[in-house]
Amino acid sequence: MKKILVTGANGQLGNEIRLLEAANKEFGFVFTDVAELDICNAEAVDSFVEGNSIDIIINCAAYTAVDKAEDDKDLCNRINAEAPANLASAAAKHGAKLVHVSTDYVFDGTAHTPYNEQCAPCPASVYGRTKLAGEDNIRKILPSAIIIRTAWLYSTFGNNFVKTMIRLGKEKNALNVVYDQIGSPTYAADLAAAIMRICNHIASDENPDKFGGTYHFTDEGVCSWYDFTIEIHKNAGISSCKVSPILSGQYPAKAPRPHYSVLDKAKIKDTFGIEIPHWTVSLQHCIAKLGQ
Repeated sequence: MKKILVTGANGQLGNEIRLLEAANKEFGFVFTDVAELDICNAEAVDSFVEGNSIDIIINCAAYTAVDKAEDDKDLCNRINAEAPANLASAAAKHGAKLVHVSTDYVFDGTAHTPYNEQCAPCPASVYGRTKLAGEDNIRKILPSAIIIRTAWLYSTFGNNFVKTMIRLGKEKNALNVVYDQIGSPTYAADLAAAIMRICNHIASDENPDKFGGTYHFTDEGVCSWYDFTIEIHKNAGISSCKVSPILSGQYPAKAPRPHYSVLDKAKIKDTFGIEIPHWTVSLQHCIAKLGQ
């Protein structure tokens, strides 16, 4: 039985992978968050991977407070750049595979067509720069690692845009939401399912290193945050809150956001035979699970 280590297991994606454990009995899972394993500690990571005979590492851990990161550069760098290097080093030393989750923020968002894996990264924020540094560190240490960039992640777990808009929609009569930032909402359950499919490919192929590289994954379709909010309220049965579109400049934030961060998913679909649902369909599933 192959053993999978999931780091950042208490986050949105980590919790969604927990839900898939029962359906993936061919794997043994070890779920950790900072209390069980500090991935910023290279010695601890090395000892844990060796001691638990880990075959595959799924790194869901990240510093994701985008605005706070502008002032908290050191911690953000340790978690997003140095910790992935620790995981890659341990994987390389002990013959494990690594699946690492990255972000659309490695791009500055000035494009007008979907970013594919060959597009040159150009992060505009501390968060984006540290996530790109984490990618680069992994590539240098473990070229066979799989790096998955995703975007606009939400789920039934933790704090996220969907939950916030439902709460604000019930509390307020009016909301202003930016309409000039375009991307693809991604249900963390869909990404978790894709990652487990990839793990099955890794575990069953005679030459799993051939899968190494960078991939993009989001749900299908595109929208603005304004469009996303309208759809959230519709599915949650909220009709008493008027949602108005505003420009990014009318909602000042410390860190710049990509105005266009749509990711081209052709590579991950072709390589692993993954079918990806449209974001509106997945949003319906998530809101139904939230009991709205």
